[in-house]
Amino acid sequence: MLVVTYQSVKHIEGLLESLRHEALEHRIRVIVADNSSTDGTLDVVARHPDVLAVPTGGNLGYSAGLNTAARLAGDVNALLILNPDARVGEGCLAALRTRMRSSGAGAVVPRIIDDDGSTYVSIRREPTLLRALGDAMFGSRWAGRPSGLSEIEGRPEAYESAHPIDWATGAALLVDRRAAEAVGDWDERFFLYSEETDYIRRVRGAGFTVWYEPEAIVAHSQGGSGSSPELDALMTVNRVRYMAKHHRALHAALFRGAVILHEAVRSSRPDHRVALRAVLSRQSWAGLPHAQPDQVEQEASTSTGTVIIPAHNEGLTIGRILAALGELVAEDLDIIVAANGCVDDTVAVARSTPGIVVLDLAEPSKTKALNAADATATRSPRLYVDSDVEITPKAVNDTLHELAQGVFLAARPPYRWHLDGVAWPVRAYYRARSRVPSAHTALWGAGVYGLSAEGRARFVEFPDVVADDLFVDQLFDPAEKHVVDTDPVVVRVPRTARELLKILRRQARGSKELNSATTSNTARELLSSVRGPSSLFDAAAYAGFAVLSRRPRRAVTGWERDESSRVAGPTHEAGQ
Repeated sequence: MLVVTYQSVKHIEGLLESLRHEALEHRIRVIVADNSSTDGTLDVVARHPDVLAVPTGGNLGYSAGLNTAARLAGDVNALLILNPDARVGEGCLAALRTRMRSSGAGAVVPRIIDDDGSTYVSIRREPTLLRALGDAMFGSRWAGRPSGLSEIEGRPEAYESAHPIDWATGAALLVDRRAAEAVGDWDERFFLYSEETDYIRRVRGAGFTVWYEPEAIVAHSQGGSGSSPELDALMTVNRVRYMAKHHRALHAALFRGAVILHEAVRSSRPDHRVALRAVLSRQSWAGLPHAQPDQVEQEASTSTGTVIIPAHNEGLTIGRILAALGELVAEDLDIIVAANGCVDDTVAVARSTPGIVVLDLAEPSKTKALNAADATATRSPRLYVDSDVEITPKAVNDTLHELAQGVFLAARPPYRWHLDGVAWPVRAYYRARSRVPSAHTALWGAGVYGLSAEGRARFVEFPDVVADDLFVDQLFDPAEKHVVDTDPVVVRVPRTARELLKILRRQARGSKELNSATTSNTARELLSSVRGPSSLFDAAAYAGFAVLSRRPRRAVTGWERDESSRVAGPTHEAGQ
């Protein structure tokens, strides 16, 4: 039996005691994975010497806790998963196992009863766009509406007899060993909520059925695991993440619209207002509850991997970034500068920093430089950093650590633009861009992105394209990418309109090469960002630059880049 605890001192004793009578007829190995509780939960568990308690190494989330516990389960026929605030009724395990044997089910869920003894409405249907719209419009009213209009099974008769279901809330679940082996780990991208929706979907996808068994009874105090506006917002956002994982982008976008409608029509309540703001603003998702490794373990494991810095004639800037990152050079972290086609002192400056690996490549090609550095590197995760950005050791450590957890395949730090001393049209352009949601969630545009070992395995080598960051961004679904909550990278922007056009022309070529839909998406986001005269002016400036950057012109030879922002020395102030 697997239990994940976090601040569960009030409930864990009741669960363990309720299992004692079940152990009279069944061999049960109880494994408690604790997410760094500080309230004495492990002290209570320690009073039960026949229960195995294992710390997870932080508040890593429900899925990570289950994965930790499952790895210690050994050779078992089935895995019983229970919330710490559940209590098992007499004969529950026997009823679940009997149903599993008779039906051949991959998973069986019990009847859940509330504190007053009433049956909790726990059965769910697979999320669809139409059901999301039905739940948005009707909520808890018209409980017996057609199944196509509600994710929640509200008919009382559905809870009186055993039958196959899509899924159920995850307070209690018996999973057959064969199904568990076929499905693999719980998806740790779902810190809390929607992880059971995803897992049970994968059980069904592996060819198994899921059954509801009313003779097996588990008492569960709803809300006993805690709640807050932030957790409510996470629940709402994870519904969108789930849809993005399993459906195409258009379908996921429409579903997100239905979720927004659901929260908007209930926005008179504070919890729904918080959820509405969260689901509207993707850039806020990084601030929702997420895995938090213990600080000691994080500090011991962050400086692991490889930092790759391509550089072409960056004598003015390469010293700045290496001075900032030089302290990270260690036995378990490599920094590789891939100087390519340099005719200035880039190579000499880079080699003056102890411990840095410097490649002196004859051909001026960023993608070939990246491939050469990848061929040299031996450690993952890998962080690819433009030499003209400003990044702190903390941002490097935090991003590499996030990728090392295996939850996300690609990640980057947040970023901000250094706008001091730039012309007013350039400032207006970046103010408008700051209001475009995709600018805060995509991998492109930050001058830095990182890939886990699994993420880097998505492609053999970087193709000969202008926009390597856009190429990488297109390889991953939204749920596989993450913006790490850490120090922002500072990106120096062009100081003049002429220099900005250089950059935008290059970006336009990169989008065309990769058949990217970012232009149309950005246009829609830009229009929706207009809230008044000021934002309208900024949007017009943005649109003007975009049109000019796409005007036909003679073929460009060489690499178009902004020289006005390439200055030596630190940035004292940065902002959007």
